[in-house]
Amino acid sequence: MSKRAKISMIILLSVVILLILLAGAVFTASGVFKKAKYLDPWKRDYVDQFEDPRVKLAAYGLLAPNGHNLQPWKIRLDKQNPLKFTLYTDSTRLALESDPLARQTMVSQGTFLEYLRVGGEQLGYQAAIRLFPEGEYDEQKLSGSMDQKPVAEITLSKAQPVANPLFDYMFLPDTNRMAYKPDPLTAEKRQRLEQTNADEGLKLIFLDAPEDIKKLGEYSLEGTDIETGLKRMNDESADIFRSNESQKNKYRSGFSFEGQGTTGVKKHLLQGMITIVPSFNNEEASTKLAVDAARTAAEHSPAYALILSKDNSRTSQVKAGMLYSRLLLAGHEQGLVMQPLSQVLEEYPEMKAPYTRIHQEYAPGGETIQFLIRLGQPAQDTPLSMRREVTDLIAD
Repeated sequence: MSKRAKISMIILLSVVILLILLAGAVFTASGVFKKAKYLDPWKRDYVDQFEDPRVKLAAYGLLAPNGHNLQPWKIRLDKQNPLKFTLYTDSTRLALESDPLARQTMVSQGTFLEYLRVGGEQLGYQAAIRLFPEGEYDEQKLSGSMDQKPVAEITLSKAQPVANPLFDYMFLPDTNRMAYKPDPLTAEKRQRLEQTNADEGLKLIFLDAPEDIKKLGEYSLEGTDIETGLKRMNDESADIFRSNESQKNKYRSGFSFEGQGTTGVKKHLLQGMITIVPSFNNEEASTKLAVDAARTAAEHSPAYALILSKDNSRTSQVKAGMLYSRLLLAGHEQGLVMQPLSQVLEEYPEMKAPYTRIHQEYAPGGETIQFLIRLGQPAQDTPLSMRREVTDLIAD
């Protein structure tokens, strides 16, 4: 081998070694070798470690979809009655910028309660749910009122276990933000989904006409454009973004790359790069990602659904969340996935114009649109999201 060839070989080997070292550094920073403890609650046998049926049921509730994945739930176990407990809103887990009136937080209480109810039937417990047993919140002192007044009082009674057909679907990812297949919503599937709406004061509407699909897609994009153009919103999202496995194991709530459908090697590359060079995840980059995702979703949504309530009371908000959980689980049963599109329904000044227009157009009777949902058959699977330990929900 000539001297020049030897030098070329040495350079090549050096480059290869450098690349290996860099890749090792990136994957190590991502936490590729760390156990994903934040996924433990999704395991079927997770509840088996708890003897208290209230904790078991809360562990099922923990899997419910919720705003910003903040999991804003607290439970208090009754010290006298081993079959009674209360659900509170965790006032330390509010998204005050994007959800200033805590409406999304309240529908998240409802999603929790419905998952809990379905899980209870499977275990042989009927859950009697009494909403706001001490009255609704003092809106002038909202945070303090959340700490003092329970959202619901839950009393369990032993019953014959019932194989609820929706139970198995609680263990699937709750939100799919990817493109959906173009297949239309069939009459049979639509009929099954319509059966979930049994609450007085709520209305479930399905929209799949081309003009509605176009219009609602435009509302979704407009809402995303407005929200991502506001620094305080981007700062709020950045605060709850978990960039690597260590952060995900530490916080076990909030956003991560999985929510965008990113998995495997690509996920660890992105996580590692952002951990090493945080500026990669700047406001401009995250905004572009969000807008591109919203545009892809709008272009690949064969149907939408709306959940409307006759008023915007806290009770109606919670009931809307319960209905959404039933709808989601029934959708999973039919091979469908869903994504709530929250931006255009958010209540802050910059969103007022599209918020008003969509209500004038789709809630002309003065109802409140609690959910705007895109639904369809998945073109690709989406990963599970982070969940906290159920014991972290238990308050003194």
